[in-house]
Amino acid sequence: MRGRPASAGGGPLVSTPADRPAGVRAAGGALWRTAADGTLETALVHRPKYDDWSLPKGKPESGEHLLETAVREVREETGLSVVVGRRSVRTRYSIRARDGRPADKVVDYWLMEVAGGDFAVNDEVDRLCWLPVAEAARQVTHGHDRAVLDDLARTDVPRAPAVLLVRHASAGDRADFPGPDELRPLDPTGRAQARRLADVLPVFAPADLLTAEPVRCRETLEPLAERLGLELRTLPELGEDRFSAEPEAGMAAVGELLARPPDRGVRVVCSQGGAIPSVLMALGVRWEGVAGALWPPSAKGSVWALGGTPGALTADYYRDLAADPAAPE
Repeated sequence: MRGRPASAGGGPLVSTPADRPAGVRAAGGALWRTAADGTLETALVHRPKYDDWSLPKGKPESGEHLLETAVREVREETGLSVVVGRRSVRTRYSIRARDGRPADKVVDYWLMEVAGGDFAVNDEVDRLCWLPVAEAARQVTHGHDRAVLDDLARTDVPRAPAVLLVRHASAGDRADFPGPDELRPLDPTGRAQARRLADVLPVFAPADLLTAEPVRCRETLEPLAERLGLELRTLPELGEDRFSAEPEAGMAAVGELLARPPDRGVRVVCSQGGAIPSVLMALGVRWEGVAGALWPPSAKGSVWALGGTPGALTADYYRDLAADPAAPE
């Protein structure tokens, strides 16, 4: 299944775990920085084994989500630290597998802003060059890399999300909890999901953590708050009861979050299943199914990465952040 964000310009498609194609899997990044004159530049790497210029990428290791693979491979091949932005395009091309038979290679890319570090020659890459995006598109050896660079060059949608909208993690069955529902805590599965969020979401460099009032929402972000050393603040407007009673106030809060300047960093917001799909529908996000546009999903422990404004919105759905099935055991 695939979902499409609300951008009239046709933003990046939203991949889900059910949408994993067959083939050799890999992940990488389209790096960017802004030159002194305002030019958008990107980095290409030269691999002596293939004598080609390409984008940094590689195959997953045990226990990795492809997002983690992309960040690790960029660090290993370039020596640079990055802040992950929006999901970019998925490329597919033919290769010859180790057994000599033809196979498809499928690579998922993310846009990544360079935050520091220095290149050093390594086992896979002997040169790195920074070029304006249009010039880089002319220099890359493989045509499939140009599709990623074309996406990087887009100006109709932002390169990074402003909000990571998290559904609280698993908290058991409401009927089994004897106290008030707002006090229902995470169950063991939910605590594991919360730890996984704390492992992965730092790649987006969160600058602010907000939560609806129920205990299960707060507990979902507590490991992340501890990891980042950030205060966890309450945003009551995005609790499902409050949102149901005052949707205008909830959407006003969402609008303020999305309007945050990109250089202020992404905000992580934990909400509930009674609010998140309504928020997404109000923003214009629709889920494309066989029978037509459906309500956007919001599984427990899932994340929507949102950037831009209605009409120019990117909406990437991460059903979960568990290890990708493509990763080796």
